[in-house]
Amino acid sequence: MNNEVIMPIEISIKEKKKLSKGQVKQAVVFSRCTMVEVQTSLNENYYLIYYKNSLVYGEPLEKVEKESFINKIRKTGIILHEDHPFLPALIPSETATIPNKNKLFSQLQQKYSLPEVAYISTTLDSYFSKEQLTNVIYKIFYHYRRNGNFIQAFQIIRILADFAPDLNSAREIKNSLDFYSYRDFYSSSSLPVIHQKDPLFVEWYCFQNRFQPDEYKILEDLLRKQDSFLEIVLLWMEKVEKCSPADSVEKYTRMALQYISMEKWILTLGYLNINPFQVLPHTKSIIDEMIQNEHYETAALFLLKFLDALPTAYDDILHSLWEHLDSTFIASHLDTFMLVVQQLVLKDDDNQSEQKLIQIIGKLLVTYELKTVHEKLLPIQKLVPHSSVIQKINKMITLLEDPDHMLELGQYYAEFKQYDEAIECFSWEMELHPNSPAPVLQLSKIYQNKGMVKEATAYHQIYTQLK
Repeated sequence: MNNEVIMPIEISIKEKKKLSKGQVKQAVVFSRCTMVEVQTSLNENYYLIYYKNSLVYGEPLEKVEKESFINKIRKTGIILHEDHPFLPALIPSETATIPNKNKLFSQLQQKYSLPEVAYISTTLDSYFSKEQLTNVIYKIFYHYRRNGNFIQAFQIIRILADFAPDLNSAREIKNSLDFYSYRDFYSSSSLPVIHQKDPLFVEWYCFQNRFQPDEYKILEDLLRKQDSFLEIVLLWMEKVEKCSPADSVEKYTRMALQYISMEKWILTLGYLNINPFQVLPHTKSIIDEMIQNEHYETAALFLLKFLDALPTAYDDILHSLWEHLDSTFIASHLDTFMLVVQQLVLKDDDNQSEQKLIQIIGKLLVTYELKTVHEKLLPIQKLVPHSSVIQKINKMITLLEDPDHMLELGQYYAEFKQYDEAIECFSWEMELHPNSPAPVLQLSKIYQNKGMVKEATAYHQIYTQLK
């Protein structure tokens, strides 16, 4: 259902004098970084890297290399695809202005700390060579070492060794005696203690190991102290998607509403297979407003997934939808809408419901053969076997293979406004009984209903002659 409610997220990309427009295909969150994939109208795939919701860099890529940061986080990060209702919360702006590539690292140093610049550099290996990036990180390392700041120098060389494990020089420096005490500090200290010295590492480590209960709790506490509620909601959603109980929904709702509307959050909960209409009672006011504004199809799409578990307070809404929804919409969603049809046909077995069923069946017959329509209506037939409309469908099934009753079958088709099928039946009857005026008269009426006056007149003249 999300595809019918969620509109594509459009974004403009400015790169020098070039302006491209495209749609967001997915976003991947990994610790403080987010990668956003955008497909332009020219079928270019831009990959944009954000750090703390600020654009760092991006380019169109024909291929994402296997060992690149982008490919790795697509396997280990939190992915939101284009149909995810929460995706807009991850897009900071409708416009992404790509920085000058030659000035990028000097600009990063003006905006972020040097350890952050080193970490950000490891995310850019799809746009810069490994050698360029290791040189940037090495410069930061030597800056700290020259100034006698050995613990931060160790933090940088550790980042470099993880980024380029085949780089012997980085590995040798990291394992040298100069940094023995710092290696021991990281291996023997608790994460909260390490966080006092190296918060970037602890956040990265806990995110990497977020499926472990202790690391998850530490990460959530760190994010809460930073008021990083967006990331907290993402962690909770990921945990729920992996079959954990959906606890504290109202708490995470308050956080989520800082970033998206209640309508989007209702859809997000539905995406997570959480019934928002049970866990958040005030969501009914959202649906009531849709009904008041006559947005019946939108209201129905919000409700369809949970029709079998709606509180009784929604009965009036279901009645209103049954009354006002276009029969085309109901027919196109009949399998999921069947619960409402069953309930309301039982409760409102009157002429209005019969007329609605006639319209719905007419729409179904446009798409499906008669036998398929009959099968789709079996649940209703079991509940209301006395329905005249259902009885007509049953009768049509019995006539379908009987060439001696094509006239009657054609009349049923005509009643459901299936004129082409009716014409076929009447024409067949006319072939079998060429002297009978009845099928000719019916053909004249059908063509009249179709607005084909010339054909209607011709068949009426034949009818007069035969009569």
